Amino acid sequence: MDIVEHTADQLVLRPGDPGYDDELAGFQTGFTQRPAVVFGASSTRDVAAAVAYAAERGLPVGVHATGHGLPGDSDGGVLITTKRMDGITVDPGARTVRVQAGVRWGQVVAAAAPYGLAPLNGSAPSVGAVSYTLSGGLGILAREFGYAADHVRSLEVVTADGRPRTVTRASDPDLYWALLGGGHNFGVVTELETGLVPVARLYGGSVSFDGRAVDPAAVLRAYKEWTETVPDGLTSSFAAVPYPDIPVLPPYLRGRYVLSVRVAYTGTDGGQLVAPLREIGPVLTDSLREMPYAESHTIHSDPDFPHAYYGDSAVLSELDTEAAARLLARTGPDAPAMCVLQINHLGGALAKEAPNSVPHREGRFLLRLLTTGERGGARAVLDPAFTEVAPWTIGRALNFAFGAGDRTEGLYDTGTRKRLAGLKAQYDPANLFRRNYNVTS
Repeated sequence: MDIVEHTADQLVLRPGDPGYDDELAGFQTGFTQRPAVVFGASSTRDVAAAVAYAAERGLPVGVHATGHGLPGDSDGGVLITTKRMDGITVDPGARTVRVQAGVRWGQVVAAAAPYGLAPLNGSAPSVGAVSYTLSGGLGILAREFGYAADHVRSLEVVTADGRPRTVTRASDPDLYWALLGGGHNFGVVTELETGLVPVARLYGGSVSFDGRAVDPAAVLRAYKEWTETVPDGLTSSFAAVPYPDIPVLPPYLRGRYVLSVRVAYTGTDGGQLVAPLREIGPVLTDSLREMPYAESHTIHSDPDFPHAYYGDSAVLSELDTEAAARLLARTGPDAPAMCVLQINHLGGALAKEAPNSVPHREGRFLLRLLTTGERGGARAVLDPAFTEVAPWTIGRALNFAFGAGDRTEGLYDTGTRKRLAGLKAQYDPANLFRRNYNVTS
């Protein structure tokens, strides 16, 4: 057995060791990770030791913070867990925050709120801030402020040579560009500094309809028409969820096919802008209101418990209503497996160019589909659904590729992928960091 050199306070585990399975536990329970060695990192020094160990032996490296976006099953190699790296420092004067690799967005929201500031977090407070940002980061206020990656000032990263680096746009423009959009392909980011926005309150929530009492296609068509009237600063999405009839759900959700429109907006005329949504049909629930930003997670109310899921996404040049009607039929209550459909309205600040590798900024909508079950059964449901929108699909979104680690096509446009592959060869020639959505060509 290899001798593992590590710092005195670093946790190192192998299969069969007490605590090994607990260290691997995360939000996604549908995939199995069985690394040969787990390094529980508490510092950049720990991460560097783990990377050096893997490099000396030619072992693949994976990174695990919260376990939301696992590419799939994995066996062997080295896994670096970062959940102990949970430091947060807010600079209210500069409107910035420094977050370590294990920090979750809910922690950042809470730390920034006393200063009337907010991060560009996503809808789920349990998601890791660093991994989310490295994959782009489509947030609650995305149409107003752009991708989370667009606001990063600097990154602390351990590259394949085991060297800790401080990377900024000025110091390392190519590596900076690649890290922000390239996921975990270029190293282990142990900390980043990113901008905060001056938002203390917003107008948001959701309005929902019973999909068995109204025509789902008509609701989606009305939503699309409504998006054509709203200002760039208003961020919204449409969701369709066929809930099972089980006791753990509130009575008003049990067995219902719920169609929802979610809204987040910092302007003062939110009530006026959402008025047409309430005219779509009989309203099942309505939580639209002014709220503190700290309550913004209630807009989507994403599940907060670990579970198994499989999913993918499609960035669309247009939302064709006839194709969308067929899509809803495929993924609704009569689908062979429960599907969660979400369509995000893109554009606004998301369309602006930035010095990073986040692609497909010309997209107008993002389709996201999630389902449960094993991979083969899930793809049997998802693939035909995505076929319905194939003529309008320009790519996929890295933040919303769940368990599709063997499918990297479409995650980047041709030019971006070529540049990423060139930088991958430069910074990680042995492809050490390949337990991710790997870009090599």
